[in-house]
Amino acid sequence: MSLTALPRHADRAGRWAAIALGASIPVSVAFDNLLLLVVLAGWILGGQWADKRAAMRNAVAVCALLLFGLLALGTLWGNQPVADARTYLLKYLDLAFIPLFAYFFREAGTRRIGLWALAGSLLVTLLLSFLIKFGVIERGTLIEGTTLSPVVFKFRITHNLFMAFAAFLFALMALEARINRDRAAWGMLALLAAANVTLMVEGATGYVVLGLLALLLILSRLPRHIAVVAVIALGAVSAILVTMPGPLSQRVTMLSAQIRDWTPEKAVRDSSAGFRLEFYRNTTGIIVDHPLTGVGTGGFPAAYAKRVQGTAMVPTRNPHNEYLHIAAQIGLIGLAAMLALFAVQWRMAARLPTRLESDLARGLVVTIAAGCLFNSFLLDHAEGLFFAWMTGLLYAGLKSSDSVAVMR
Repeated sequence: MSLTALPRHADRAGRWAAIALGASIPVSVAFDNLLLLVVLAGWILGGQWADKRAAMRNAVAVCALLLFGLLALGTLWGNQPVADARTYLLKYLDLAFIPLFAYFFREAGTRRIGLWALAGSLLVTLLLSFLIKFGVIERGTLIEGTTLSPVVFKFRITHNLFMAFAAFLFALMALEARINRDRAAWGMLALLAAANVTLMVEGATGYVVLGLLALLLILSRLPRHIAVVAVIALGAVSAILVTMPGPLSQRVTMLSAQIRDWTPEKAVRDSSAGFRLEFYRNTTGIIVDHPLTGVGTGGFPAAYAKRVQGTAMVPTRNPHNEYLHIAAQIGLIGLAAMLALFAVQWRMAARLPTRLESDLARGLVVTIAAGCLFNSFLLDHAEGLFFAWMTGLLYAGLKSSDSVAVMR
């Protein structure tokens, strides 16, 4: 291969690696990291710098880079070990990949293939989950679950989050389909994904996200008079699921009891909801003590350990709430940058080329914004990379004029 052909081949490799991430993210951390290296190498060696500069000016990409830049600056202050600062910053590096993904997905055909890659991976995960549930496949090297909790490649919180988004994606595919057979197939898959979340796998985050995505779908796609009936029906179905025997009702009952039993000054034992409330309360105290700059990127573990020192409370490396986590690390300015990113995504979704992309973009914001209330999703590998990849893919369709207008 000649040196003159290197940029073209590098660009192609980067584009296909970006597409392949759609299939890899729900499945394998190792493949994710390998593909990210190919994306980075392809972007550096691939030329086309005018298009790359345009992707960097994308309004959503600018907001993501601003948040990552604040996190990078946050490594310069605080008393955190250098290893923690480096580790946490690397975990947030996915945010810096958003303009790279936006560049590689700038063509509509590439975005379409990327979405198909994601849909295919989520479909395989869904089908394998059902096979595990019915005992056809047993737990092994790649399979995490059992008949009692038929997760596949990820643990239950991540699995349920992906399946909730899968239900939303499949439902949109059904609405977009032009052939009745395809519409029925996608609709059935959407129902199976929803059943997987609510009837087969425990994961309160997935329950909340699925309910919010269902509400978004109703309000965005149905006529007003039908939407009213659909919202009532959604409430009725939710009430039935909460009362009927199954993982959802068991989880709701357990969490409700744990919340009732929680006492602020008393250390928690064996209570997921209690631990979160304890984490939230102590993290809020850290933010109050360091409101402007926080304790530095990666400084949360040391700051939290210091706060609970001398008590029976358990130290943690993240508070399971990304809003509090960001604010604790880089202050209220960092929290404002995170909220601005979500707000710009929501606003710019209306300007995407297709209705499918607009709905998926808003569904992505709902998924991650809601999930971050109970987890540190921008820090977590699969969820953080999913957010960055989907953001780059969807908002690559923004016109340059739209990005410039929102920046003014």
